[in-house]
Amino acid sequence: MTGAQPPREAPRHLIVDQHGAFIGKHSQRLRVKVQKETVAEVPLIHIDHVLVAARGVSISSDAVQLCTEAGVPITFVAWNGRPYARLVSAGLVGTVQTRRQQILAYEDQRGLHLARAFVQGKLGNQANLLKRMAKYRKGTDPPLYRQVREAAAAIEALAGQVDQVTGAIVDEARPTLLNLEGRGASLYWSAVKALLPADLDWPGREGRGADDLVNSLLNYGYGILYTQVEHAVLLAGLDPYAGFVHVDRPGKPSLVLDLIEEFRQPVVDRAVLALLNQRVALAIDDEGRLDEATRRTLAERTLARLYQDRETYEGKKHLLRTILQCQARHVATYVRSEGSYKPFIASW
Repeated sequence: MTGAQPPREAPRHLIVDQHGAFIGKHSQRLRVKVQKETVAEVPLIHIDHVLVAARGVSISSDAVQLCTEAGVPITFVAWNGRPYARLVSAGLVGTVQTRRQQILAYEDQRGLHLARAFVQGKLGNQANLLKRMAKYRKGTDPPLYRQVREAAAAIEALAGQVDQVTGAIVDEARPTLLNLEGRGASLYWSAVKALLPADLDWPGREGRGADDLVNSLLNYGYGILYTQVEHAVLLAGLDPYAGFVHVDRPGKPSLVLDLIEEFRQPVVDRAVLALLNQRVALAIDDEGRLDEATRRTLAERTLARLYQDRETYEGKKHLLRTILQCQARHVATYVRSEGSYKPFIASW
């Protein structure tokens, strides 16, 4: 007898992506109107996150108060998925002890341990996603299967070298860690290119400024994921700007960029690869941007991975959003010397 599968949760995010929309409060509900017509009305108890992904959207102060008092963040993202504003409860930034220890951790072995863990998590998830994608090619395309599995094995070998990286503080170890991360990225994206439909003619991984379909999908998905990671970091009482692998720069949320590395592959990359290989209709508009339908499809698929799909974590099946929140809390307890920190690596 096999055990019953846990029920999939209903989506708990409100995406507002229509130009000119208005978000208002109606009793304990959020109501979205476009040209005076109600297009959505959702009880606040069913919402964990409000995502505003269009220009010309307005929101009432009553709706803002309702969300912040309930701990529901409101995030505004640009056309490329990059967050440019977030409304959260003022109480989220009121923690002190965790942040003090987070800053101090940079100057001792705690910072080095966290930096190694973030890099190991990224490499481990890159290898496991490749193994997951390769197993579907074992019978249909053996040469591709071998190519991808070899890349995964090489990335795992790099991950095995991370624990050997030493230094008094993270600054001394960072160049070596970034070298391992960069070599892993080269192997990973070459294998991903081989797994994509050939007619996409993908030039390879590019970050900011990319205008091809695949990179645009990845960049937009990472922007959506960023909003979730930032919220988890704030809820854990951490300073999003005090990271360990990513260097400090004014306005750069280094810790968010550190923690997101453990979740790019199991959340965004997996969603994007599935959409492309399933031949879901996706398109770039005349301005070289993802069109509105594509942005909504990707946002829904990315958030569904977080809010509906489960992975094994600490011996049990958990929603990915729960794992993300737990990892952020583990960072907080680790810098306070109250616990340990291990990277999250999704199964394949």
